[in-house]
Amino acid sequence: MINLEQFIADHVINRQQSMFAEDIEANKETLRAEIENRSVCVVGGAGSIGSSFIKAVLPFRPSKLVVIDLNENGLAELTRDLRSTYGMYIPEEYRTYTLNFADPIFERIFMEEKGFDIFANFSAHKHVRSEKDKYSVQALIENNDIKAKRLLDLLAVYPPKHFFCVSTDKAANPVNIMGASKRIMEDMIMAYTSKFKVTTARFANVAFSNGSLPDGWVHRVMHKQPLAAPNDVKRYFVSPEESGQICMLACILGKNGEIFFPKLGERQMLTFSAICDEYVKSLGCFKKQFATDEEAKKFAYEMPFGSKDYPVVYFGSDTTGEKAYEEFYVPGEKLDMNRFKSLGVIEEVKKRPMEEIDRFFVEMEDIFAQPSFTKEDVVCAIKRFIPNFEHEEKGKNLDQKM
Repeated sequence: MINLEQFIADHVINRQQSMFAEDIEANKETLRAEIENRSVCVVGGAGSIGSSFIKAVLPFRPSKLVVIDLNENGLAELTRDLRSTYGMYIPEEYRTYTLNFADPIFERIFMEEKGFDIFANFSAHKHVRSEKDKYSVQALIENNDIKAKRLLDLLAVYPPKHFFCVSTDKAANPVNIMGASKRIMEDMIMAYTSKFKVTTARFANVAFSNGSLPDGWVHRVMHKQPLAAPNDVKRYFVSPEESGQICMLACILGKNGEIFFPKLGERQMLTFSAICDEYVKSLGCFKKQFATDEEAKKFAYEMPFGSKDYPVVYFGSDTTGEKAYEEFYVPGEKLDMNRFKSLGVIEEVKKRPMEEIDRFFVEMEDIFAQPSFTKEDVVCAIKRFIPNFEHEEKGKNLDQKM
């Protein structure tokens, strides 16, 4: 059995210590002063990044932690994980709720709590595969933007001292609707900077996060199925631990309206196929590469127990929304690369008027209200709102791949 944490350190991020450890140590007194004895609410807290954020915050001893997530099993595992970890501080007032943050019952919880000091929203459609057809696109925009705006309106009733929601590197020069939805989210939260402090972070792929392609390899091996990976898509990676730490640092130490990103250089990008090569080696096996899915599946099906050959299929990306490389910022954004050792900061982010944001949301809801609306209608509306949105429809999505 592979020690996944060690595999990530050795073969994905290529560092044995979190890249944010020094910044956390340098700012620990400020972090403690802002978190200790404060109330914290985390929406989407059972996911990979949300749970890592919780683990980053808890050592600074908040007085209350409320976790919201639709994944009931995920919340149960989060609780078991926290309560089974040696030395983990858990506040006496710790509660989890299986519900949608847009549900009336969440509004009731929020109002009766009279808000929270620290509020972090990780509820999001995060995968490029979320873009399939008009229904999946509507669900993506509804969750990442429309419902998220209603949440911000609710927060304005009892403003938090620190509000954070997660963005993505795909928001910089977006080429897919998921990335565009996150860019819309960035513009939306910046319109609320007059009401309370908001920060966000664009960051890399979280290695082996829930539902990611590498996480899928773990399940494929358990089921004696072939591994698949693109060989032409380069990505930045951080560990699960680092993903939560980025968010904590941005949430607590960021100034109003700032966007954070990790200082990762182009040489630290990896292809999925390169990581897959190392994963097969870590299994104690030799890669046996096939040209087609069917050949690989047949070999896996007939593979004798204890075989040292493991089937893989590598391919060029040919699905809608895949970007050959990632970037954290675009020309014209003002950067501060000196405040933190491991984090860059986009300062003085342009604020769009709330009226402009509202008009776009009305337009989107009008589109969704039409029974005959198309995915192209949504793309055109987004292009009017984000002129540099370069969407390319290839007629194929990730659900059509292994």
